Amino acid sequence: MRGTPVVRIKKSLTGVAVAALALTTLAACGSDDDGGSSNESGGPESADIRVWLNGTDTPQEARDWLKKTFEDENPGSTLTIEQQEWDGLVEKLTTSLSSESETPDVVEIGNTQAPTFTSAGAFSDLTGELSDFGGDDLLPGFVEGATVDGKTYAVPYYAGSKYIFYRKDLLKKSGLDVPTNLDEFVQAAITLKKDNPKPGNFSGFWFPGQDWRNGAAFVWAAGGDLAVDDGGEWTGSLASDDSVAGLEMAQELFTQASGAPKDGNEADPWTPFCAGEVGMMSTPGWVKGLIEADDTGCPDTFAKDMGVFALPGDDGSPAPVLLGGSDIAIASKSPNQALAQKAVALMLSDDYQTIMAEAGLTPAKQSLASLLGDDEYAKATIEAASDAKLTPAAPGWANVEGSRVLEDLFSAIAQGGDVQQLAEKADDQMNGQLNG
Repeated sequence: MRGTPVVRIKKSLTGVAVAALALTTLAACGSDDDGGSSNESGGPESADIRVWLNGTDTPQEARDWLKKTFEDENPGSTLTIEQQEWDGLVEKLTTSLSSESETPDVVEIGNTQAPTFTSAGAFSDLTGELSDFGGDDLLPGFVEGATVDGKTYAVPYYAGSKYIFYRKDLLKKSGLDVPTNLDEFVQAAITLKKDNPKPGNFSGFWFPGQDWRNGAAFVWAAGGDLAVDDGGEWTGSLASDDSVAGLEMAQELFTQASGAPKDGNEADPWTPFCAGEVGMMSTPGWVKGLIEADDTGCPDTFAKDMGVFALPGDDGSPAPVLLGGSDIAIASKSPNQALAQKAVALMLSDDYQTIMAEAGLTPAKQSLASLLGDDEYAKATIEAASDAKLTPAAPGWANVEGSRVLEDLFSAIAQGGDVQQLAEKADDQMNGQLNG
């Protein structure tokens, strides 16, 4: 439990205010040095390159390959991977990137958080290196999202649309077919919950209260949006009629289909799945590997009955789910620019990205998409991505995520709150954050 929503809002808003001030300072005094750290002959000096990777998405095989290959190719230099957590990342990055003595050299950042940092001078200009990193082969939406005034400050690391993992045996037991539209999906989730009274926290659709990333799909499917650009001014759009209709569908799932904690988050979804507590859940494709692994999953039990499908929309085509993923960038205050570029190039190499793809992550290069395979998981990945959406491209979107206003909104909805009133309150909060 993370504390009451009121306490969390106050704490988070303070952190965002500090973050905004620090980012303003970064913009005023960002580095103009494009050459990086070098010796008298122009080559890069030896150094320890610090790479921040977030969460557990990057497989250990990729981490080991990166460290060994970098150190083999750059004698005298070392590469240290420091794992960070997504929760609180915006504030931690803001603090660290503001200090030359504390800054990491290479950072992973969520693709939805990147615009705030790229527009504030926190990252180095990588425009001149794009061709070496992959050029037009790089996922275009991610490159565009990290480009400001024609200059690109971050490059794609991986992408991943969410799709539905489900228990084939439980759908069959309840006489259900795979849903073909959103109404069928909601009713199937409710039926699964009713047909499986034990354990008491069983979820027909596993939907923790803070899970706005999955909640956004229902808003978009209803024709609503999180925020809109009105003549250059971004405003919250959660209280619109269409958005409220989507939020009400989410509330139906929260209250009638989910046994997940109403104030919980979506971390570690393989744990409840492997505890027999989940009929269906919406997660990124890389979760498959953790469900099937001996140390984290349940390869001999529930994994054997696991299937996948793309969340269906109202018209039977895939619903517009969140296109998640990460960018990688070089800190503008890093004294090791040339070596950091070498590390980024390795992270975008075919060898490294192949490891990522084999772990179920959509690679940063379009030409490598076939590495995902052609089984039902790969097909679900491709189908889900066909109508996926990004979060609003507002300059202050990282402030919205950092303030946790959306977590608080969905948690309150999950606990049965008045959807219209809660949406209006969330819009008011976002209106002070969206424009930076």
